[in-house]
Amino acid sequence: MEPVDRTCKMADGTELPLRVWLPGPTAVTCPRNGGAGMTHGERTHGPPGPAAAHAAVVYLHGIQSHSGWYEASSRHLASAGAAVYQVERRGSGRDTAHERGHVDRAETWLEDVAAVADLARRETGRAAVHLMGVSWGGKLALICAARRPDLYRSLVLSAPGIFPRVDVALATKMRVAKSLAAGQDLRRFSIPLDDPNLFTANPERIRYIGQDPLSLRQVTARFLFESRRLDGMVREAARAVKTPTLLALAEHDRIINNEPTRRLVLSMAVRRRILIYPGTHHTLEFEPDPGAYFKDLSAWIEEVERDNPNDEARHPIE
Repeated sequence: MEPVDRTCKMADGTELPLRVWLPGPTAVTCPRNGGAGMTHGERTHGPPGPAAAHAAVVYLHGIQSHSGWYEASSRHLASAGAAVYQVERRGSGRDTAHERGHVDRAETWLEDVAAVADLARRETGRAAVHLMGVSWGGKLALICAARRPDLYRSLVLSAPGIFPRVDVALATKMRVAKSLAAGQDLRRFSIPLDDPNLFTANPERIRYIGQDPLSLRQVTARFLFESRRLDGMVREAARAVKTPTLLALAEHDRIINNEPTRRLVLSMAVRRRILIYPGTHHTLEFEPDPGAYFKDLSAWIEEVERDNPNDEARHPIE
């Protein structure tokens, strides 16, 4: 099973790379020029159609990573019947249309996720999608779920970067503030995650992270400021989220702090499940055998789809 690489048009008219994993062998109408729409172009018997999916998942990567890090879990979810929409955060991974490691405002990230979620709903006919965020992407996902509850069936947080153990140094924060005051929004700063051992203890994956040409190593002063703004939105967002929530934690996480993360999710007035995987490290995807984690993800989505009374509500496929 291989993904379809395409793009999705955002609210500002620009496009972001999108990697879509589709279940089941069926004919599909593919875009002629790699665009976001799938209603024009040639009819093929290649990639399966989104309407075959029993669920739709929008998948958000972390601050340094990109969609390529999470191919195995996406493939598993698709094999279990879900259409998985992996979007590259603007300025990250395979995105070359935007300034590398930059954003103009935090709201742009929220709008981008909503655009992909709306696309996934239209294409699959599902009334709402499951929103999954890994690491930094988990922080973004939580806020997105609070801001647009109409779009999301459930929230999946995998080692979410809400309470970090690793943070930007105080001296760097002061330089960021000075840069912004001087109008130097594009001045670059290193992400404090330059040691691949922070993510995993798997030697193969340590080498992969260290050699990955698409990993984001630096971000702009404006990015860091807007990311800090997200931090300020998290607690209010947690009180506002109404969708069922799955929290997956790695026992030996060196990047995020598990206990306050667990307490935050426990405080949410939602149906929730908290899973802690013994002996694991931050990027659960990179464990030598992530099978239990993958099965828990697909089981959660199947359970929510089965139990949600609005499962049969569908949107027309445009």
